[in-house]
Amino acid sequence: MSETRVVNGTCHHDCPDSCGWQATVTDGIAVQLRGNPAHPFSKGELCPKVNKFLDRTYSSDRVLHPLRRVGAKGAGEFEQITWDEALTEIGGRFRDVIDEHGAGAILPVVSAGNQSLLALSFGQRFWNHLAAAKTTGSLCGLVAGTGTKTTNGSGMGIDPSDLEHSQLIILWGTNTRLTNRHLWPFIESARTNGAQVVVIDPLRTMTAESADWFLQPLPGTDVALMLAMVHVLIRDGLVDNEWVTEHTLGFDDLAAHVTDWTPQRAATVCGLATDDIERLAQMYGTIRPAAIRTLIGAEHHEHGAMFFRTLTCLPALVGAWRDQGGGYARSVGVWNDQIVDDLAISRPDLRAGRERRGVPMGQIGRALNSETDRVMAVCMIGVNAMVSLPSTELVRQGLLRDDLFTVVHEQFITDTARYADIILPATTQLEAVDVVSSWGHMYTGWNEPAIAPLGESVSNSELHRRLARAMGFTEPALFDDDLTALRAALPTIDLDKLRADGWVRVPYPEDGRPWANGGFPTASGKVELRCDSLLALGHPALPTYTPASEWASADRFPFMLLTPKQHARFLNSSYSHLPKHGPLEGTPVVELHPDDAAALQLVEGRCVRVWNDRGSVEVPVKLSQRVRPGVVSIPWGWWSAQHHGQVANSLTNDAQTDWGGGVAYFDTMVALTPV
Repeated sequence: MSETRVVNGTCHHDCPDSCGWQATVTDGIAVQLRGNPAHPFSKGELCPKVNKFLDRTYSSDRVLHPLRRVGAKGAGEFEQITWDEALTEIGGRFRDVIDEHGAGAILPVVSAGNQSLLALSFGQRFWNHLAAAKTTGSLCGLVAGTGTKTTNGSGMGIDPSDLEHSQLIILWGTNTRLTNRHLWPFIESARTNGAQVVVIDPLRTMTAESADWFLQPLPGTDVALMLAMVHVLIRDGLVDNEWVTEHTLGFDDLAAHVTDWTPQRAATVCGLATDDIERLAQMYGTIRPAAIRTLIGAEHHEHGAMFFRTLTCLPALVGAWRDQGGGYARSVGVWNDQIVDDLAISRPDLRAGRERRGVPMGQIGRALNSETDRVMAVCMIGVNAMVSLPSTELVRQGLLRDDLFTVVHEQFITDTARYADIILPATTQLEAVDVVSSWGHMYTGWNEPAIAPLGESVSNSELHRRLARAMGFTEPALFDDDLTALRAALPTIDLDKLRADGWVRVPYPEDGRPWANGGFPTASGKVELRCDSLLALGHPALPTYTPASEWASADRFPFMLLTPKQHARFLNSSYSHLPKHGPLEGTPVVELHPDDAAALQLVEGRCVRVWNDRGSVEVPVKLSQRVRPGVVSIPWGWWSAQHHGQVANSLTNDAQTDWGGGVAYFDTMVALTPV
């Protein structure tokens, strides 16, 4: 007789929504996946990607057995081998590297292909014990938190769902309807109660189309707009003087600093109308509760941390923190982190005092090509580096090295896996136990495996247990089972109850006003409008607008390039290769304003070469009013097959951000040449 059961889980994708799901399993086979209607945030809806997750899990293209390269690197030619053969080769090659170059010549690259706790962090026990190299900084997220901390001392903002209490919602540099879709109903609830929604973005997104008012500054000029807003707030007496006096530091310095930042000056920099800047500042200074919502897009500039540093001054000036539904909302991962003991799961003590060499995450291409401190082995886990890293052609050049040993743990033969010496099969979220900390809502979710691992695939945690055995290690912590590791990582949580309930709400003030009465964890205990610790690090103490260095190349490369997420059916580099996802999104194009197209004598559909000194991409032209003149846009996430060999990130800037260790993807200049 058939047996059918329903298993609760949590989506693992690098997405703020971390949806609850339910898998229906009959005789060990998942036959349906749907949203969990009881989930307090996602409320039963899944996105178009995850609605078809079973197609991904059961795809005939899944990697289900270890593979060894038999052709040239990048050719994608492999033979099936056993796990014992794979681990023997990996262990032997790693030991050879350590003997000749030291453990720092082995670089694990672990990213958010699966953002669950075990998937991201358990493997660090192995790499710490090995004292391998480590990536530093982040492709996204870290800069926003770091920039926020320089003003507020913490990355903690308001619960985004409290936007339903707001009367003014400014969505700044975030495409909420696409990339944070389950937050949109809370915003619509606020609109029903009279709230106005303003979108500020260099691209006319689907969220911008749904706004009450849309402002479109030139890319990378937002700080100039913010400084002009501060100018107007102070000039017109719209500052909450009582709150500012009690809870901020450096107001007089800031006031003097913005004297010259008139709306007229900012309008010239940002490409906006002076009246629009005046109107925005007046709205922000007179409507309460007022909330600013942003996520990670704006940090992808050379001065990305300064964006968040400056933005977080605004709610302090108008006393927005007083109100529920007022203040500043960004990633709430820092709230979820309160219940996670990162040291217990990653175990840095296993380094035994040894230091791990650092490699900037956004400059792995540079590291793979460096002649000093040479990387001799790389292990890619949860990352499709050949699509998601900036300056992709540098990464390709490094992965082509004959002396580089490359291991990839993957579900499919991705653009990156094609360069691997060994591919190891990875489970999907339906096949592994884990806990998911959300960065978009206040619920940490449990993921129960619905089915047994397909083929010989293993989870990230099991992978590292096997690597430890292959290296001959005996440290007990390297072999903890998943539940033991999770209990250590969540010391204040009843794991059995979390498993039964499916999620737990993380600590957050009941009245929704985390900073209403100040108490900021800065050195001064106040919002630091003037941050002296930044000055000591060589950065301006006051919010400062600085043009991007990349713009100096505008004489050769006259167009600013944006590489946004704009697909409903795939996320980052996941899904675009699957038949019910990528093809339904069409093909990659370059969006070009009609005025620029006319000047270049280009028409819709004409194939052009978009290029700079880093690489080139050949794509059709799409005439678009979504971009301003002088700005072009190519969506990222497509694999090389859709780009004739190179991808959008072949063009992008891998310079680090001002502070926070991020990547200046969006400070990229390109030229267009008809093909």
